[in-house]
Amino acid sequence: MPRAPQCPICKRPLPEGAGAAVFHPFCSKRCADADLGRWLTGSYAIPAVEVDDESESEAGGGPDEAGEPWPPGRGGRPPVRH
Repeated sequence: MPRAPQCPICKRPLPEGAGAAVFHPFCSKRCADADLGRWLTGSYAIPAVEVDDESESEAGGGPDEAGEPWPPGRGGRPPVRH
Protein backbone atom coordinates (compact mmCIF):
# COMPACT_ATOMS: atom_id res chain seq x y z
CA MET A 1 0.00 0.00 0.00
CA PRO A 2 1.47 3.41 -0.94
CA ARG A 3 2.39 5.76 1.86
CA ALA A 4 0.53 9.01 2.32
CA PRO A 5 2.50 12.04 1.09
CA GLN A 6 4.43 13.84 3.80
CA CYS A 7 5.43 17.45 4.33
CA PRO A 8 9.14 17.76 3.43
CA ILE A 9 9.77 20.06 6.42
CA CYS A 10 7.94 18.52 9.40
CA LYS A 11 7.21 15.02 7.95
CA ARG A 12 3.51 15.16 8.95
CA PRO A 13 0.99 13.67 6.51
CA LEU A 14 -0.35 16.22 4.03
CA PRO A 15 -3.99 17.25 4.44
CA GLU A 16 -6.54 15.86 2.02
CA GLY A 17 -9.48 17.55 0.38
CA ALA A 18 -10.13 20.86 -1.35
CA GLY A 19 -7.78 22.91 0.85
CA ALA A 20 -4.84 20.56 0.42
CA ALA A 21 -3.42 22.34 -2.63
CA VAL A 22 -3.11 25.73 -0.89
CA PHE A 23 0.40 25.08 0.51
CA HIS A 24 1.33 22.01 -1.55
CA PRO A 25 3.82 20.31 -1.12
CA PHE A 26 3.83 21.64 2.46
CA CYS A 27 1.24 21.03 5.16
CA SER A 28 0.96 24.65 6.31
CA LYS A 29 2.09 28.23 5.72
CA ARG A 30 4.58 27.79 8.56
CA CYS A 31 6.36 24.93 6.76
CA ALA A 32 6.23 26.79 3.42
CA ASP A 33 7.83 29.85 5.07
CA ALA A 34 10.48 27.66 6.72
CA ASP A 35 11.40 26.25 3.30
CA LEU A 36 11.57 29.74 1.77
CA GLY A 37 13.85 30.83 4.61
CA ARG A 38 16.20 27.95 3.84
CA TRP A 39 16.39 29.01 0.19
CA LEU A 40 17.01 32.65 1.09
CA THR A 41 19.79 31.89 3.58
CA GLY A 42 21.57 29.53 1.18
CA SER A 43 20.96 26.35 3.18
CA TYR A 44 20.02 24.58 -0.04
CA ALA A 45 23.03 24.38 -2.32
CA ILE A 46 24.38 22.12 -5.03
CA PRO A 47 28.08 21.40 -4.59
CA ALA A 48 30.13 22.50 -7.58
CA VAL A 49 33.77 22.53 -8.56
CA GLU A 50 35.01 25.93 -9.68
CA VAL A 51 37.23 25.95 -12.78
CA ASP A 52 39.74 28.73 -13.31
CA ASP A 53 39.98 30.37 -16.74
CA GLU A 54 43.79 30.01 -16.52
CA SER A 55 43.75 26.27 -15.84
CA GLU A 56 41.32 25.73 -18.73
CA SER A 57 43.53 27.60 -21.21
CA GLU A 58 46.67 25.78 -20.01
CA ALA A 59 44.99 22.42 -20.58
CA GLY A 60 44.21 23.30 -24.20
CA GLY A 61 40.55 24.20 -23.99
CA GLY A 62 39.59 22.90 -27.42
CA PRO A 63 40.01 23.18 -31.15
CA ASP A 64 39.11 26.88 -31.26
CA GLU A 65 42.23 27.74 -29.24
CA ALA A 66 44.43 25.75 -31.62
CA GLY A 67 43.27 27.93 -34.51
CA GLU A 68 40.99 25.27 -35.95
CA PRO A 69 37.36 26.05 -36.78
CA TRP A 70 34.56 24.79 -34.58
CA PRO A 71 33.40 22.13 -35.16
CA PRO A 72 36.53 20.87 -36.89
CA GLY A 73 36.23 20.86 -40.65
CA ARG A 74 32.90 22.72 -40.75
CA GLY A 75 33.76 26.35 -39.98
CA GLY A 76 31.52 28.57 -37.90
CA ARG A 77 31.75 29.98 -34.42
CA PRO A 78 32.79 28.12 -31.27
CA PRO A 79 30.21 27.60 -28.51
CA VAL A 80 29.89 30.30 -25.85
CA ARG A 81 31.63 29.41 -22.60
CA HIS A 82 30.27 30.73 -19.31
